Amino acid sequence: MTNLITFLLILLSLDVFGQNNATEHAQPIVAEGKRLYKSEMASWYGTDLFLEKYKDRANIGGYFSYSDNGIAKCIFFSKADTPKVIGTISFDSTYNTKTATTDLTERNFTANENELYSIRKIALTTINSDTLFKTYKNTNLNLIPLINGNEKKVYVLTGPQQNGVVIFGNDYLLTFDKDDNLITKKQLHKNIIPINYGKEEDGKEIEGTMHSHLQETGDFITATDICTLMLYEKFTGWKQHNVVSKNYLNIWNCLTNELTVIPMSTVEKINKDQEKRNKKKQKGE
Repeated sequence: MTNLITFLLILLSLDVFGQNNATEHAQPIVAEGKRLYKSEMASWYGTDLFLEKYKDRANIGGYFSYSDNGIAKCIFFSKADTPKVIGTISFDSTYNTKTATTDLTERNFTANENELYSIRKIALTTINSDTLFKTYKNTNLNLIPLINGNEKKVYVLTGPQQNGVVIFGNDYLLTFDKDDNLITKKQLHKNIIPINYGKEEDGKEIEGTMHSHLQETGDFITATDICTLMLYEKFTGWKQHNVVSKNYLNIWNCLTNELTVIPMSTVEKINKDQEKRNKKKQKGE
């Protein structure tokens, strides 16, 4: 694996690909993944801060997060037919819990919050009644409502309940129209892909990992893949993660949070060239 990482890093340092249209084509996916990441980061740390200060656990109906003029907010709402916001945790771009603000003032939803709550509620009802959605032992499903311009979506990610593992797959996307009617529901990966992190058997740190995409999932890394990588890369110590599909090699740089997409035809040419070089070296020896 280390040799593979080194080889790919060398490839990326060489200006051999010219204008990489595939990489450019995938940039909206990167932007979506980073939006999901910002939401989940606020939820991760917001939950801890809220539960430290709010003691009436029986009154908590749920939570969701969103961005508001550069501020990431995680709000908790009450368990009622007409819920109210019972806590608002706000973060700057650092997500530093020491500088985050906690407001336990009970209030009504804002217009934007009400839309997010509405599609989240529909998504949750759908998940609980539709066999498309699967759950696995030692995992939980995380709902991420997202409104970006005229697009209304709810992503569903599978999160681990155990340390030392990153889970890709078993993720879903639900889309809605302007009136919050459910339009589509889709399973993004057809399987669940747990990857353990830590040290290899020889004690060396694992620098890179990979998973593959079936044709149904598509040629490119998914926004949920990117969100998951950004959430866990600080714990895993990975330098990169590769997503391999039929037509492309997607290389996610965990140090810079950048994506490079290389056509498999190019990878195959490089591999053949490398084989020729190795044979020449062996003959020379």
